[in-house]
Amino acid sequence: MAEYTREQVLGEAKDLAKMISELEEIDRFKQLEAKLNENDKVQLYIKKIKALQKQAVNFQAYGKTEALEKVEKEIDRLQDELDEIPVVAEFKHSQVVVNDLLQMISRTISREVTNEVIKSTGGNILSGETGSKQASGGC
Repeated sequence: MAEYTREQVLGEAKDLAKMISELEEIDRFKQLEAKLNENDKVQLYIKKIKALQKQAVNFQAYGKTEALEKVEKEIDRLQDELDEIPVVAEFKHSQVVVNDLLQMISRTISREVTNEVIKSTGGNILSGETGSKQASGGC
């Protein structure tokens, strides 16, 4: 059985990260993010929402509930309008796709590490028990 150093494994992880960053889904995400940053309408909405969020924090700090409610409703309205812009909706969908992809990769790595530990201890992958648990009677 080959033994690896932590540095070797981290090096491989960096190589894997580079490979992942070049996948089609990640590339699409980067393209959409660039479109968002170049879109004046989107940037104006974001600027307005951020300004209102600062107001909301101040109103909350000073206990101005009525003003806070008004500002929160305006933030929600602007956020809804922002979400209606096609490039924003596409970007949000792309975020979900990328997140799902990263979670799938993470789960696969985790599952495979667990399976390797089970196999290397002479355990049973189907039951999910390592050989040490089987040898001790599996309390």
